[in-house]
Order: sequence, then C-alpha cells, then structure tokens
Amino acid sequence: MIPFVASASETTPRPIIVVEKDGFDDWLVAQPAPCQNWITSQNFKPKGGRFLLLPDDKLEFEAVLFIRDADWDIWSLSDLTKKLPDGTYSIEAELTPKQATDVTIGWSLGGYAFDYYKKSDAIEAVLLAPENADLAMVDRTVKAVSLVRDLITTPAGDMSPAALEAAASQIAGEFEARQINIIGDDLLTYHYPIVHAVGRAAAVAPRLIDMIWGDKNAPKVTLVGKGVCFDTGGLDIKGAAGMLMMKKDMGGAATVLGLAHMIMDAELPVRLRVLIPAVENSIAGNAYHPGDVLTARDGTTVEIGNTDAEGRLILADALTAADEEEPEMIIDMATLTGAARVAVGTEIAATFTDDDTLFEAIAAHAKAENDPVWRLPLHDDYRHMLDSKIADINNAGSSPYGGSITAALFLKEFVKNCQSWVHFDIMGYNNRARPGRPVGGEAFALRALFAMLQERYGN
Repeated sequence: MIPFVASASETTPRPIIVVEKDGFDDWLVAQPAPCQNWITSQNFKPKGGRFLLLPDDKLEFEAVLFIRDADWDIWSLSDLTKKLPDGTYSIEAELTPKQATDVTIGWSLGGYAFDYYKKSDAIEAVLLAPENADLAMVDRTVKAVSLVRDLITTPAGDMSPAALEAAASQIAGEFEARQINIIGDDLLTYHYPIVHAVGRAAAVAPRLIDMIWGDKNAPKVTLVGKGVCFDTGGLDIKGAAGMLMMKKDMGGAATVLGLAHMIMDAELPVRLRVLIPAVENSIAGNAYHPGDVLTARDGTTVEIGNTDAEGRLILADALTAADEEEPEMIIDMATLTGAARVAVGTEIAATFTDDDTLFEAIAAHAKAENDPVWRLPLHDDYRHMLDSKIADINNAGSSPYGGSITAALFLKEFVKNCQSWVHFDIMGYNNRARPGRPVGGEAFALRALFAMLQERYGN
C-alpha cells in the first residue's frame, strides 16, 4: 500500500472540489444559497492553494473547496495531506495521466515525516488515487524520495559508513544486485588510496561500496555518490556551527541510492553500477595533513591544500573506477561546496557538464517535474587555480572565487573515457518547510534524472 493513497475505498470519499482562481466568482454564484452563505460567512478569499471545508445541510463536513491558480504539478495538493481531517478524499477535476500521477505522488510525500526518534501523532488524510494515475510510478517515486530523506536526516551516530553500506546492501538484496564492499586497508590493496587516506582517522573504517545490476551487454550507466557520513573538516577543522549540518554530507550517496532504486524497480534496460566512497572525515593521530601529497587511483598526485575539501578527493578515486569501464554515462552527486549554494541558493541543484544534449534533456525534465537544476560553467580557464608547485593538482582552489567551478574542474580531471558525464553539486537538505517538503534531507534532481533516464533507455 502506498502511504496515504488508496486504490479502493469501502466508504464514499469526500470530494475535493477544485476551482480555478479566475473562475471562482462564476462557480460561487452557481452554488446553492446555503453553500454561498457558508463560504461568505467564512470570509474565504480565493487565493491559490487555499481550501475550505464545506458542510452539508446538516452542517456535517461533506467536501473540500480547493483554489488552484497555476498549472498542476507534483506539489499542488501536497499541503492538504496533514491539514485535512482524517478520512478518504477524491479529486473532482480533469487530470491528464501525468497530472494524476504527479498529484498522487505529491499527496503521499505530503504525509512524509521523519519519525525515527520522535513519533508523530498527526492525522493524515488518504487520497483515492485518480483512475488514470500510474500507481507503480507513484510507489516507486515515494519510496525513493523517502529513502533519500531518511538516510540524510539520520544523525551521523546512526549513519556511519558501515550503516550506509548496510542501507545499500538492503537495496541490492531487494533487486538481486551484486555488491562488493572494500573496507579499511583493503582499499589500498584494491587501489582506492585517497578514499583510505581521507577516512582512516575515523573509528569506523572507510569503504568503497560497489553495486552492479542489469544485463552486462546493456548500455552502461554509472552513478557515483559522495558518502561523507560526517565531516569535521579534518585537521583544517570546522567551527561548531559548521559541523551542525554535517550529517547531510552523505547526501550525494543517499540520492544515487534513491535513483538506483527507481532504475532497478522500473527495470530500465541498462547495466547499472553504483559507486559510493563512504568515510568519516575525522581527526586522529593518523589523519592526513594539509600539505600532504596523496596519489590517486589513476596515479595523479594531489597536494592537500585543505583537508576540508575531502569530498572531491574520495570522488576522484570513485570516478576513476567508474571511468575505467568507459560507460555511456556517469552521473555523480555530492554535497560538495558552499560556493554552489552562494551561486544558486539552497533549493536548486547546481549542474556541470560538457554535454549540451544531455543537459538539455535534464533541464527539460527538471522543468516538467518541478525539480529544479541550473547549469554552471566548466570554465577551463579556471584550472590554473588548482595548480600545485609540487604535485599534479591541488585539491583546493587558490582563489575564494568560483569555488564550485574549481571543484567541478577537479573532478573532471578523473573523467576521461566515458561518453557523457554530469556532476551535481547539491544542498541535499530543505532549510525551510514547503508543501510536501519538510525541513530535513531532500532528494535533489532525483525525479528529473529518472525521467531523463526513462526517456533515453525506457523499454
């Protein structure tokens, strides 16, 4: 059963009567006098998103009036899930299959709550899904988004690299994917030296999570996610305020796991690989130092300009492993830079790629899914900011400007053979509550990316 959604009902659902804002006056005058009097007595103003409970002639709750002033999208009705009285509801409106599916997804996500540590006693309304809604798509999306939110919002004490590995293993088991976990000093044996260096100071050993699913002869699509389960900043330690949100620094890993779940559930005809370097960037006597030179998986030497620029380091080894197979597409996701938040804010996924056709497809689906992305330039002239006098490259830019671009350029150094590569620098967290999107972990660009992959590879 999809949360907060019913495909059948033993009782007659209460209708949600959808009225367009511009047509409200005409609708009102066509209603019986008691209905008009009730609405007028409530001083109801027909603003988009507002609703009013309508009584029958016995003054018992009978229906919901909802005002719509924009096109339907996923969040149109999601604010109602926790605001309407307990019961089952149906939508009185003409919806296309896409609109019906989106609204049903949004309704269900409107009921999401992270209640692992504090149980919620909120009353949630249940929607009788429109007949033309794709309930498989609803179920797939709600599960994936909820998974991502849960993983990111879970405190670091309960979401260690080992716990992240366990979460990936559960998904792999559900879809009979093959998973290999390379842990601790084995990272040196199997040539993931920078993942080892960044994570070796933590109490829980670093690891590389490698999941493979699908026909080996199908187009290769590889997802790479930054899995820094907590980031102290290393020896370049963050202040206390800077650490408060660092449980979300594995948001890239969580998001690619959610996307992988959708791909496998939909049985897209691809050979999927998921690579997650999972570490804690901690402080101990064996922590890596500012000024150290580390050798990456591909032999590139990296001078450490700042131990707090650790995400790009572990992604370098993972991207190299992904690129060695020459896949058709690599998608990497990371909560990488504060500079990206300065550039696009906290609610848009900063996007980097040299593939114009790929970005056009992503952008089109991002608009259709109301899952915003914005392209920033891979401006090669900024590569000089990563120059090192003693190594091939420095992990920290020499300038305070263009930080998200230089981070993306650093990653680009490790992608040479795949046909298309796109990098997402995401917030991974909602700082403010909006309909269907409570404060906490969030699945940035997930729905847009799945829609793009489904269009490209759908069977």
